[in-house]
Amino acid sequence: MSASGGNKAIVAALLANLGIAVTKFIAFAFSGSSSMLAEGVHSLADTGNQGLLLLGGRQAKKKATADHPFGFGRERFVYAFVVSIILFSIGGVFSIYEGVEKLQHPHELENAWLPIVVLLIAIGLESFSFRTAIRESNHVRGKQGWVEFIRRSKAPELPVVLLEDFAALIGLVLALLGVGLTIITGNSVFDALGTLAIGILLVLVAIVLGIETKSLLVGEGASVADTEAIRAAINAQPQVEALIHMKTLYLGPDELLVGAKVAFARSRKLADIATDINELELSIRAAVPIARVIYIEPDVYMPPNEANPATDSFVIKAAD
Repeated sequence: MSASGGNKAIVAALLANLGIAVTKFIAFAFSGSSSMLAEGVHSLADTGNQGLLLLGGRQAKKKATADHPFGFGRERFVYAFVVSIILFSIGGVFSIYEGVEKLQHPHELENAWLPIVVLLIAIGLESFSFRTAIRESNHVRGKQGWVEFIRRSKAPELPVVLLEDFAALIGLVLALLGVGLTIITGNSVFDALGTLAIGILLVLVAIVLGIETKSLLVGEGASVADTEAIRAAINAQPQVEALIHMKTLYLGPDELLVGAKVAFARSRKLADIATDINELELSIRAAVPIARVIYIEPDVYMPPNEANPATDSFVIKAAD
């Protein structure tokens, strides 16, 4: 994901949610609609979330230090995880609480036309934000489906904004139904049910976000395509006898660590092996540009047997 593309989607969502939050709170103040209050809190939480994503992107650019020798790329994962927690705690739990409270203590809506107007305007603004996120995502998702893109993306910002905007649009429709049915029937139970539905929706989205960002925090390896490209780059070198085993790890959305044990001929001198390793690193970076941190351990290839079991699930011998 390009930083400019991700930031463009985040800024569009932040501005839209900030304006929407203000209008929703005004509509709640004049109408007393719990759905409007829940949506106002939702938009306010989303605004804070986008601010956190921008802060995470900025923090991730800090230079490596002695305490953090691999840099701060994972800051983006941390802030995305915090966003999922905020969406759950502030947006979801508060909306559920407000819906239950409204069911227990119902009251009629005042100035019912105002929340309808605000919700229609909010749907238009959220649609613009969602459209921006979709357009920026299309630049990087390639042939992946939307579900696969959200699950496999190593850059968390666009998936987070996509899910937030999608949930916001559904929440607005639920709020519109709740307020509309309350106006038609005169029964405020529908407004309360709309608030409950919004809360449940936010909790579900927060759970999905939490699961996906947790996987990135724990540590994910390279994709199948990138792994195969790195293996091919190593085995394509004539001086390599075998790729004994290899491991990869994302240090951040745009930085991949590669560690590999590579077999060279027993007769090669240390100086020659050092040159070979430098050439290997260049080949790997040419194949997978985000492979920025590479450690090659030279070894002598020994076929796996009872005395020398394989140290990994694969051993790939270089082509003759």
